[in-house]
Amino acid sequence: MQTFLIANPKGGVGKSTLATNLVGYLARAGNRVMLGDIDRQQSSREWLKLRSAALPPIASWDMADDRPAKPPKDTTHVVLDSPAGLHGKKLAQVLKQANRVIVPLQASIFDILATRDFLQQLTEEKSLRQHETFVAIVAMRVDPRTRAAGELERFLVDTGLPVIAHLRDTQNYVQTAAHGMSIFDLSSARSEKDREQWQPLLAWVNQT
Repeated sequence: MQTFLIANPKGGVGKSTLATNLVGYLARAGNRVMLGDIDRQQSSREWLKLRSAALPPIASWDMADDRPAKPPKDTTHVVLDSPAGLHGKKLAQVLKQANRVIVPLQASIFDILATRDFLQQLTEEKSLRQHETFVAIVAMRVDPRTRAAGELERFLVDTGLPVIAHLRDTQNYVQTAAHGMSIFDLSSARSEKDREQWQPLLAWVNQT
């Protein structure tokens, strides 16, 4: 079972957007997937409630009396949407469950500063696992041709963490979220540009 943790201690950077669209892609690809919401706001769980039964199925936690929540039987892929402020023992506990960590990050100085210590923690965890692609960054609402994108890249040089993809600011994400959908549930014509931006991230996700 592959487990992807979507994490950043700062709120409002796009964790739920990234989590719901990644799990939507995995479901559309025919995998048995679960979206696990460990955020107190339960944004992703609410998104699941909006999802049509006609779309590829996405499960939530298997809840049983007097037992810890766990993925349903035969789940192949888990995407965990984490809360803002994730750190310390809670972060260490969640990292033990994750094969890969994806950090959504916006290219503002406030987001960068708020994320700096967190990225240092992940770098240390990455070195312990000795896996070059354990952690990756996704630049959210960023045009890679802008000065802001360049500043973000310069900030990340010292971390050694790659920016896997740049995702644009588009109403496609807003409109699909309102219906429990991902951009991968849209027609190719409507989501072509967004799917193209996702390709480097999906190649990284599909690495064995």
